[in-house]
Amino acid sequence: MKVRDAMSRSVRSIKPDTKIVEVASLMCLYRFHGLPVVDDEDHLLGVIAEKDVLHCLFPKLEDLMSEGMHSVDLDKEMARYGEVLDLTAEELMTKKPVSVDPDMHLLRAATIMVKHNFRRMPVAEDGKLIGVLSLGDVHKAIFHANLTGSLKAVRD
Repeated sequence: MKVRDAMSRSVRSIKPDTKIVEVASLMCLYRFHGLPVVDDEDHLLGVIAEKDVLHCLFPKLEDLMSEGMHSVDLDKEMARYGEVLDLTAEELMTKKPVSVDPDMHLLRAATIMVKHNFRRMPVAEDGKLIGVLSLGDVHKAIFHANLTGSLKAVRD
C-alpha cells in the first residue's frame, strides 16, 4: 500500500508572507497543529507548527541560567505574543521540512513519522505539495485493508 492510497489531498497551506496573526487564527479556530508553507507554484518551502509560534515566548536558556526560573516574569513573556503576531510564516517556519513521496510504502512513511516524532507530514511530488499524511490516515488505511481482506489478497 502506498502513501497516495491513504493521504489526505485536501490540504490547507499558506504562503511565506502570511502574517502569524492569520496562521494563529487558522490554528486556533480550525485546530490545525501545523501548516505547510508553499510558493505560488505549490513548491513546499517549509512547515509552521504551533510550537514554532509559541517558541518565541519561551524564556531564553541564558535568562533562566543567569536569573533562575523563578525570577523570569512569565506573564511578561506571554504579553510579547502581540509582537509575534506581526511576524510572517517565513520568519518562524521550519525550512526544508521532511516530506514523503506519494509512491513510498505506507509503513516506510509511518516509520519516518515515528522516527521524527511527527503526527502528520507533507506529501510532496517533485517538490510540490500534493497532500498530507497523518498517523491516523496510516492506521485507518491498514485497518480498512485488513477488515476488507485486501491485504490478505496481496499476501497470497
